[in-house]
Amino acid sequence: MPQEFRCDCPFTSALDVLGDKWMLVIVKQMLIEGKETFKDFTESDEAIATNILSTKLKLLEELGVIIKTKRPNNRKSNLYLLTDKGLALTPLLVELALWSDKYLRDMHPTIVNGEEMELLRNDKAAFASALEKKYREKLATTTL
Repeated sequence: MPQEFRCDCPFTSALDVLGDKWMLVIVKQMLIEGKETFKDFTESDEAIATNILSTKLKLLEELGVIIKTKRPNNRKSNLYLLTDKGLALTPLLVELALWSDKYLRDMHPTIVNGEEMELLRNDKAAFASALEKKYREKLATTTL
């Protein structure tokens, strides 16, 4: 199904694709938490409903943000992996985390605050690069 866009603005167009409640959460779960199967996503803290998860995974695949494949040793489960287009969202996720840390912590004091957040605060480019590198290494060792 072709994506509908409200206007020609690049910001609005990006939000037309990624601006709902779940799209970036799913990408974050894959990149940072290592989620890669439907079951992995359903067991996450965010508690996404299975019908919504199915729809969002399908849309992310249609957009080329993820691919769906199977492991040769387990043909029953679908495996969802980020593409280069999906990995290109890493800096955006990093910026959102920094914004949240700076502007939401007073309203939500239990936001994660540890060694990784310190690394993020001190050098966001290095943090983003490390996330991408770790994910690419995981992809290289994933048996497809």
